[in-house]
Amino acid sequence: MRAAILRGLPKARIPEAAQIYWDAFGGKLGAVLGPEDQALAFLARTIRPDHCFHAMDDAGRLLGLAGFKSPEGSFAGGSAADLRAVYGRWGGLWRGALLNHLQREVENRRFLLDGICVARPARGQGIGTALMRAVFAEGRARGYGSIRLDVIDANRRARALYERLGFVVLRHDRAGLIGHAFGFQASLAMVRPLGDDDRWP
Repeated sequence: MRAAILRGLPKARIPEAAQIYWDAFGGKLGAVLGPEDQALAFLARTIRPDHCFHAMDDAGRLLGLAGFKSPEGSFAGGSAADLRAVYGRWGGLWRGALLNHLQREVENRRFLLDGICVARPARGQGIGTALMRAVFAEGRARGYGSIRLDVIDANRRARALYERLGFVVLRHDRAGLIGHAFGFQASLAMVRPLGDDDRWP
């Protein structure tokens, strides 16, 4: 499938991007960010279009996204105020407490991926790889020598993609009791060096 990989995301496409993100991560986040209509409202409110790349086909269909973190913020983050605005005071409070367990600090040594998702009809056609290469080039342009991501142990498809692209497991983090809320037992921190062959396009 032919696709253009473009920096950023037009604001008009944010609701569509929120749906693709939810389709990819709703299984992990559904018990906390659900129900779906509120989750989509939260994502549409918090997605930062300047912290991602998106893939578009010749017909203008959004095929996927790859977000990243920087000292200025993250692709899919949000604040306590955003949670309260969508879920109310109590709903925002308990959701925030759980989501804090998934957050990782922005580190200075490695560029951080903040989620990659591909629309269901476009999966398995190289879109994810193309998006990742754009993120590699972004990390290199920002002066990083390596990139890090976190993937849950149950997401074997994503882990296989990352391993094909040269990522190796740095460590396993047990989820403990919090894993019951998100439906996974552990997350894997994976890293990859950024080299000259990672330039994009």
